[in-house]
Amino acid sequence: MSELAAPMAGEGVRAEPMAEGHRAALKAACAEDPDIWTIYPSDFGPGGFDASFDRIMGLPWMRFMIYDDADELVGMSSFLNIAEDVQTLEIGATYYRPHFRGTGINRRVKAMMMARAINAGYRRIEFRVDARNQRSQAAMTKLGAVREGVLRADRITWNGHVRDTVLFSILKDEWPG
Repeated sequence: MSELAAPMAGEGVRAEPMAEGHRAALKAACAEDPDIWTIYPSDFGPGGFDASFDRIMGLPWMRFMIYDDADELVGMSSFLNIAEDVQTLEIGATYYRPHFRGTGINRRVKAMMMARAINAGYRRIEFRVDARNQRSQAAMTKLGAVREGVLRADRITWNGHVRDTVLFSILKDEWPG
């Protein structure tokens, strides 16, 4: 798993492991779109950021701060649900600041992360998206991920919403990277 945790770089993007020292910058970035958090499992908006940050820092995830090639903070993403024994993981807990959406940054970040996962020996990469999040579902399709189905009433989010989760995946042999 240590291979997954190292800093990485891709086409015009880079990722560094998230640490306590990133809290203030990420909090400010997440506050740029307070309404988006209603469709996320955790509240990284102004009222819930600190508790959510503390919670994910305690999870066995590989969390990253994402920067563009000008060193501007883009957002965050993580490797989670890592199962070395069956060579699968999920890429998620992703947030991009509003002005980066629709710029191609998602494709570049996901390509960087998928290349890292595949090079580390993972054969299946999953993405789980709230059924209400049409933008992220479209991005997964554009990326070439296969929509496998809907996990009905899969989670209860921070605001009490019972979430249906759309499951997408890309297999090692499907990734052109």
